[in-house]
Amino acid sequence: MTTKAKARILIVDDEPDLRHLLSHVLTGAGYDISEASDGEEAIDMLAKQKYEIALLDIQMPLMNGIQVLKYIQDNSTKTKAIMLTGYADLRHAMEAKEFGAKDFIGKPYKIEDILSTVERVLKESQ
Repeated sequence: MTTKAKARILIVDDEPDLRHLLSHVLTGAGYDISEASDGEEAIDMLAKQKYEIALLDIQMPLMNGIQVLKYIQDNSTKTKAIMLTGYADLRHAMEAKEFGAKDFIGKPYKIEDILSTVERVLKESQ
C-alpha cells in the first residue's frame, strides 16, 4: 500500500462547498478524508484520531485556523498543517509559519496546487 493510500487528511473549513470539493478531490486521489466545519470540531477530531495532514482555513467563526494550528503544535505534533485562506497576506503567512505550518495557500486555489502541496508535505515528513 502506498503512503498516499494510508494518509489521513483532516479538512477544516467553514465553507461547506469548498470543504466538500476538497474532500471529493482528495478522496479520489486515494486519501482517507475527514471533515470539520470549524476549529472546535477539528480539535475534538484531532484529540480522537491521528492525521498526517490538516488543511486549515484561517478565517473561521468560533476558533480560527491559527488557534487549531497552535493546538496541533502542542498536542498532535505528527500532524502537518497546510493553511488555506482567502486573506493571503504576509501577517497571516508569518504567523502560520511561526506556529509550524508547512505551507500556506491563498484562495482561490487550483486543485492541482492542493494535490501537489499535499504530496510534497507527505514526502517531506517521511
